[in-house]
Amino acid sequence: MLHFKCHHTPPLNLIRTKPPPPSPCGAARLSSAVAVNSRPLALLFRSAGSLFMANVRRSRPLTVSAAKSSQSTTTIDPPSDDTKIKGTVVLMKKNLLELNDLTASVTDRVHELFGKSVSLRLISAVNTGPGNGNQGKIGKPAYLENWITKFTPLTAEECAFEVNFDWDEKIGVPGAFIIRNEHGSEFYLKSLTLGNVPGEGKVHFDCNSWVYPAHKYKKDRVFFTNKTYLSSETPVGLKKFREEELVTLRGDGVEKGKLQTWDRVYDYATYNDLGSPDKGEKYARPILGGSTKFPYPRRGRTGRPATKKDPNSESPLPLIESLFIYVPRDERFGHLKMSDLIAYALKSISQILKPDELATLLGHQKEFNSLEDVLKLYEGGLELPNGLLKFVRSTTPAETVKELFRTDGEGLLKFPVPQVIKEDKSAWRTDEEFAREMLAGLNPVSIRRLQEFPPASKLDQSVYGDQTSKITKEHIADKLDGLSIDEAINKNKLFILDHHDSLMPYLERINLTDLVKGYASRTLLFLTNDGTLKPIAIELSLPHPGGVGCTSEVYTPSSQGVESHIWQLAKAYVAINDSGYHQLVSHWLRTHAVIEPVIIATNRQLSVLHPIHKLLHPHFRDTMNVNAVARQILINAGGVLENTVFPAKYSMEWSSVMYKDSWVFPEQALPKDLIKRGMAVEDSSASHGVRLLIEDYPYAADGLEIWSAIKTWVEEYCSFYFKTDEMVQKDSELQSWWKELREEGHGDKKDEPWWPKMQTVEELIESCTIIIWTASAYHAAINFGQYPYGGYPANRPSISRRFMPKEGTPEYEQLKNNPEKAFLETVTPQLQTLLGMASIEILSRHSADEIYLGERDSQEWTTDTPVLQAFENFRNKLKAVEERVTKMNKDDKLKNRTGPAKMPYTLLYPTSEPGLTGKGIPNSVSI
Repeated sequence: MLHFKCHHTPPLNLIRTKPPPPSPCGAARLSSAVAVNSRPLALLFRSAGSLFMANVRRSRPLTVSAAKSSQSTTTIDPPSDDTKIKGTVVLMKKNLLELNDLTASVTDRVHELFGKSVSLRLISAVNTGPGNGNQGKIGKPAYLENWITKFTPLTAEECAFEVNFDWDEKIGVPGAFIIRNEHGSEFYLKSLTLGNVPGEGKVHFDCNSWVYPAHKYKKDRVFFTNKTYLSSETPVGLKKFREEELVTLRGDGVEKGKLQTWDRVYDYATYNDLGSPDKGEKYARPILGGSTKFPYPRRGRTGRPATKKDPNSESPLPLIESLFIYVPRDERFGHLKMSDLIAYALKSISQILKPDELATLLGHQKEFNSLEDVLKLYEGGLELPNGLLKFVRSTTPAETVKELFRTDGEGLLKFPVPQVIKEDKSAWRTDEEFAREMLAGLNPVSIRRLQEFPPASKLDQSVYGDQTSKITKEHIADKLDGLSIDEAINKNKLFILDHHDSLMPYLERINLTDLVKGYASRTLLFLTNDGTLKPIAIELSLPHPGGVGCTSEVYTPSSQGVESHIWQLAKAYVAINDSGYHQLVSHWLRTHAVIEPVIIATNRQLSVLHPIHKLLHPHFRDTMNVNAVARQILINAGGVLENTVFPAKYSMEWSSVMYKDSWVFPEQALPKDLIKRGMAVEDSSASHGVRLLIEDYPYAADGLEIWSAIKTWVEEYCSFYFKTDEMVQKDSELQSWWKELREEGHGDKKDEPWWPKMQTVEELIESCTIIIWTASAYHAAINFGQYPYGGYPANRPSISRRFMPKEGTPEYEQLKNNPEKAFLETVTPQLQTLLGMASIEILSRHSADEIYLGERDSQEWTTDTPVLQAFENFRNKLKAVEERVTKMNKDDKLKNRTGPAKMPYTLLYPTSEPGLTGKGIPNSVSI
């Protein structure tokens, strides 16, 4: 029998209590009316806006004294003190962003009073029980202690709970445990540590998983020790649990409908959720994946219902629900990252207003009037129309408004100063900085060495006609420092940034959209004696009006008159193409999209006990959640990317063609990529087995150091567990993982001959190195420079709205008389600029809880000492890379390290502080 004696109390801010000693969670306790084993106990209830405090009495099996006043006490008879295994459970209760969910906290305490608690049972690794199908013997339940009395803090943080297991010699060595949550709310289980297991000592379980109420699951949750086992080496007591856990994660037995928050299902789906056909034909998009026309990597299944107009397309979520789209719960953002993301989103104009609302409020202001107006975004702020200011203030929290706008009443929108203009506001205009950013900028992975002149096309002539470059000897002969073209090619002096073949098949359709008027482009560059590049010719091409071939104009550098303004515009068209290619191919496709099926296959086929799962798991953090949100608001029909990058509504379709034509898994290895692009040659005497042909190539120089450190770590790790090629071949989980990754995750390319066969230790090492490199260092180099370089829109414009002015036209006269205005009326308009800047500012920030390359979220992730030592060696190598980067950035001879913009290259500097830093390599494809 329970008795609640309620007293109406004033609001909490009027209650004064003597500060108690700190709890294990660092929380203050409220004074209580009931004591259990001398510990305070209280329950809070809210009704009709009032707060009540309940005194609690309970009948046997507890010994209860009469509750006659607010000082009544309840005592609990202690259990007999037979042999116990003492354990500590670390968990975090359900939270809302950075705050604990107080309603859930109260509800859980009520469940505890009614005997619905959190129980744990140890599972033997070595001894099986009778009649349980060779499963390990399961011990008696033990319960988390003091859940009621442990008043957790208001802010979400980890708390430690004691648990005492009755020791059973038949258990032997615990290898796993079962946990049942009989509360009404989920909690995040971080770890269980047993301190005195007979014959074993300390046993640790890394859990790092959300545990929902038991009735949500078909099978009890099982967690394994931090020991590592190949599938064939699994202790007999754990084999069946290991197999059943993978069955659960594959979703076997789960209905194919909409997946729920607590479902732990990793499954595949095509990109059939980018369009919104129910909104009209304008928002319909092709399905990517599952066809030869539009092949694509697979994404995680959500099971949302089909749209009404197209049964093959999945319906999108309402905008407000986009952050909570289904991904397996353990793939969701942590509370710190989620709160950071929402805070930054609220600070960005793109998330405060829908683009059409913003366009209405900005009225006729389609362009910036001058570059000075652009600079005001950072120095003083952009003055907003009264209608926009009023709308923002009425829909945005006051504290956010203070950060978003100046507080002097002028209503000015401000952005952080991008690094590219922090030291010199005009350096971006120079040819040297334009070229340097191809080696040390936002997209340093597209430039290649020119090996034939004139540049040829690989497009099918029967379809596209002659697409050979129209750049001639006369255009460049006087710009090669006295060398002939053949001599320049033979001396590895000519390079090209080629965005011709990739864009030409789509250009006619792209230019029919309302937003865009652009070109395909080729840019030739010459390597000077001081190691810097200089652009020597730019070719801009359009499809021939007759439908076959192309028309081209070639522009060369000029520093005087209208020709200098035309040259500046030509460079802008190149930057626009490079921005689109960067965002959709170098960035989205080659990191976010290709890694997601690796995550799915790993969770479906590799047990958490498997060494390759332990190796790769840190490099998957947050990626599925980032991608799921991106499909709702960034890469979807009418989303941010379609409004801010050159290919417009064809953006994702175009990235599918790039996946089909150019993505090859083995070539994602940095050395092979550099060799393929002609930027390096094999050289056994070189430290990394390759020699750079541009010695001062910051992305490649730093990247090879990181690549080498990763590969050495992976080699030492894999070689510890896989001593022979035969062990790789006979590992059933490993072979199932690789087969599914190829045939399901990248199923549209499953028959490509270049896939590693996964028959040797060397193939395993190279494949894992590629995955880790792609998810960590490559993504960091491509992602976290977006705002530092692209936050100044004149440096990296992303849209062109009119063609190059022709002599005799009003646009040409404007270019002669007001070149700045002509430039701004050609490139990204004000609305798309604000939308793009706000988006890349969010994408370029590090959250407060980021985990960087060389770090793990637990110090006890494995028990294997040689592996821990190898990991420490890896950390030390990364520290040496940091020292090397710092030293090289100070070397005046390495001009590409800083360039005219005086912007040191730090994108591959391994660690970082939170925020907008332009450095740091997170473990995973994250934001």
